[in-house]
Amino acid sequence: MDLVNHLPDRLLFAVPKKGRLYEKCCNLLSGADIQFRRSNRLDIALSTNLPVALIFLPAADIPVFVGEGNCDLGITGLDQIKEADMFDRIEDLLDLQFGSCKLQFQVPAAGEINSAKQLVGKKIVSSFTKLTTDYFKDLEGVSDSSELSTNIRYVGGSVEASCALGVADAIVDLVESGETMKAAGLKALETILLTSAHLISSKSPRFPEMVAKILQRFEGVLAAQRYVLCNYNAPKAILAKCLAITPGRRAATVSTLDKHSADEEDWVAISSMVERKSIGDVMDELKQVGASDVLVLEIANCRV
Repeated sequence: MDLVNHLPDRLLFAVPKKGRLYEKCCNLLSGADIQFRRSNRLDIALSTNLPVALIFLPAADIPVFVGEGNCDLGITGLDQIKEADMFDRIEDLLDLQFGSCKLQFQVPAAGEINSAKQLVGKKIVSSFTKLTTDYFKDLEGVSDSSELSTNIRYVGGSVEASCALGVADAIVDLVESGETMKAAGLKALETILLTSAHLISSKSPRFPEMVAKILQRFEGVLAAQRYVLCNYNAPKAILAKCLAITPGRRAATVSTLDKHSADEEDWVAISSMVERKSIGDVMDELKQVGASDVLVLEIANCRV
């Protein structure tokens, strides 16, 4: 179906239809206020509040649809972009900071292989044949894949079973916790790539203003997840110490508080975005230097 002809006034946004990125993508779209309802049997959903059509595709196909097709935007893994060799045809807009994985060599834990060099000339199975081939081209010092002595074969699913079933001496696959690999009797050898979900766009999107709007919304959602808002009061005399503790994402907001009497010390109110992971230590440090009334507020959403 020609989606451009059927949906001429909508931005086409390709998102993973299932797998490890799907649920996170749906949460991100909700946080960015891209409202939609998806039928269980359809892979197209129209946004009800924005001129956007969501196209649900396999994550491995999204770089091609964005780079060579009519999709304006897409969410997929960095590993899939590199495997499809699409970096020269797409714009990498934003690391979405979820779906983190390692693309690793895995070998039988009971075996004697302890380095990738020992795999030269062996049988390797992966769904990432391009990245694996490029790795071995560098390792073997050849310029063409036809010159490789290593046998690299494609397997789309259950890659971790390949060694146990005698198909491969090693595999190259995505690893999150590593529990699946351990259960299959495998151990990590080397990491080829650290990957996560990325927002990508066409080099020539049909709706550049809408692309920019969605990008800034995603940036706001990510910032709201990363930061909290820290509000507190402090004597003006220790302002420099306080700002050193809470410099803010770009800068802190400082307001002068009214005095109740001429003899009262000058105080200021300070508001600053602080990384969520360090807020406990920041509150302790503020109290130690003399700040008071330290409050921490959640950020539901923002624009940064």
